[in-house]
Amino acid sequence: MAKEKVEKTNAMRILDRAKVPYVHRCWEQATGQHTGVELAAALGQDPSQVFKTLVTVGKSGEHYVFLVPVAEELDLKKAAAAVGEKAVSMCKSKELLPLTGYIHGGCSPVGMKKLFRTTIHRTAADFPTILCSAGKIGHQLELSLEGLGKVVPFRLADIIVEKELL
Repeated sequence: MAKEKVEKTNAMRILDRAKVPYVHRCWEQATGQHTGVELAAALGQDPSQVFKTLVTVGKSGEHYVFLVPVAEELDLKKAAAAVGEKAVSMCKSKELLPLTGYIHGGCSPVGMKKLFRTTIHRTAADFPTILCSAGKIGHQLELSLEGLGKVVPFRLADIIVEKELL
């Protein structure tokens, strides 16, 4: 029986060229209307191991990429401190495609039009692999941090909003 051919995303082609092993996971029912937590559940994955890709702009005008677990929120003050900016703000959805080549909900840290300084929340180091977008809504890449680092230089930092204990 022939294997079903998967249409490769740009991120997948870059990983293939760099000989970085990854697993492609897909949720066919995905639309732009789902949350990362819903996607993690649909794929049977731990939401703390599934990371969303967020693109920001600093006060200096430089752009930065942050990866945080899908159930968490980026702390803009911690994010700014992590990259040495006075402040960072989220990029507007309409700016994402021309800036990165990706749309909101399908933004991968791999294969953006330009290599932006990338910071991943420190909990990623707690897992042998993490999941991040493959560059298309509903498509995820599961890979090691070491593998990701071969195509996207990054650093780890505490960049999420601390949850208040009741």
